[in-house]
Amino acid sequence: MTNPILAASAQSTEAYQQAIAQSSAAVVKWLQQPEMYQGKTVAELRERITLDFNPQGLGNQAAIERAIEYFLKDSLSVHHPQCVAHLHCPSLVVSQAAEVLINATNQSMDSWDQSPSATIIEMKLIEWLRTQVGYQPGDAGVFTSGGTQSNLMGLMLARDAFFARQGHSIQQDGLVGNLKKIKVFCSENAHFSVQKNMALLGLGYQSVTLVKTDRFARMDLNDLKEKVAQAQANGEQILAIVATAGTTDAGAIDPLRDIAALAAEHQIWVHVDAAWGGALLLSEQYRDYLDGIELVDSITLDFHKQFFQTISCGAFLLKEARHYELMRYQAAYLNSEFDEAQGVPNLVSKSLQTTRRFDALKLWMGLEALGQKQYAAIIDHGVTLAQQVAAYVAEQPNLELVMQPQLASVLFRYRPASLAGADNAAIALLNQRIGDALLDSGRANVGVTEFDGVTCLKMTLLNPTVTLEDIKVLLALVETTAQQLPTA
Repeated sequence: MTNPILAASAQSTEAYQQAIAQSSAAVVKWLQQPEMYQGKTVAELRERITLDFNPQGLGNQAAIERAIEYFLKDSLSVHHPQCVAHLHCPSLVVSQAAEVLINATNQSMDSWDQSPSATIIEMKLIEWLRTQVGYQPGDAGVFTSGGTQSNLMGLMLARDAFFARQGHSIQQDGLVGNLKKIKVFCSENAHFSVQKNMALLGLGYQSVTLVKTDRFARMDLNDLKEKVAQAQANGEQILAIVATAGTTDAGAIDPLRDIAALAAEHQIWVHVDAAWGGALLLSEQYRDYLDGIELVDSITLDFHKQFFQTISCGAFLLKEARHYELMRYQAAYLNSEFDEAQGVPNLVSKSLQTTRRFDALKLWMGLEALGQKQYAAIIDHGVTLAQQVAAYVAEQPNLELVMQPQLASVLFRYRPASLAGADNAAIALLNQRIGDALLDSGRANVGVTEFDGVTCLKMTLLNPTVTLEDIKVLLALVETTAQQLPTA
């Protein structure tokens, strides 16, 4: 049997080149297919995909052929102009190249001696990101798997800092006291990971207080002030306020500067979930939407959204490096005292993960390849396109704009004059069926969501190659699909 391990031998490198060539050729062919999706149902895919492993192995070529047949051909084409349902971006070509380097080198970002150059590149990128935010110079931050993990880090450090101010170490002694009196505030439209992470942190869903939102889905500052005052009157203590810069559906950005000012009055940690809206750090047209972000204690960023990087690629930024002491743990085999005395950087001290991919390379190569000006242009394109699409939707007699866009998403619904007297439940069901029918046909993937009690369709316009004309085609498809649905 040939050695299957990637190594320096001639046999191994030849096998590597053949495998990469075979896979990349298949991808190029897949990219040309006209359908967004081949349209197989859950049941059909369960029937089609089997794990029937050959005891002797099939060899690389046959294994790749099976992956092409059973995975690649039935994958969603996220680059397709009619694939607009989610915060799920097409990727930069250079990000694909970065993946080749990341995967082949297989660096582990927990200790410097497993990832020497990678460690320094990641640290310098964190320094650069902090500059874009407006933080003081430093390298307090780390790359993560995405928004949920970054939000967990922000909430965990907020929790531990809260207890530390009372002279108690969560790390050493665990949770104490009347935990039902400890609260976290976020808007009604905040990401579900706030509740999920508070449960993981031992404080439960009950600890999360939802703040009302305004007509643009942003946190209502007056309701926040009232809830802060009410919590204090009830003898409750506020662990953190989670502000959102880019809600999943509406793309709403909470009033960051005002929230930070209120929190400062009461010594409350502010974490900003900027998993989506953080892309505006590079914007030339819309950077002011993030006004005040430099004042908060911690920030979530995602690069596998409107930075167009392959999944996964995110980051967590911490305003004050001293708070990292709250989670630091020393292991002689990874981040020893000897290493620290010599100034050796071992990033495991900053991360919830131990073994971790070098995903920072993708952002670095993207910035190098595009430059900030071109990067800004493709980020701004989505926001501007959403405004153009909203104006077009508002003019269509059978479509209704549900709210004005703020980032690169448009919420709308199909509501023809013939249904003027129909109840909301009937219109909601119709729009749900439109979304389902489009995906079932393989022609389009449009999101179905709910905003302010209204079931609506959602277009998330992350693809910088998509034009208004492409969206007009999609909207025509929505209308014809609706008209072809059975009325019963």
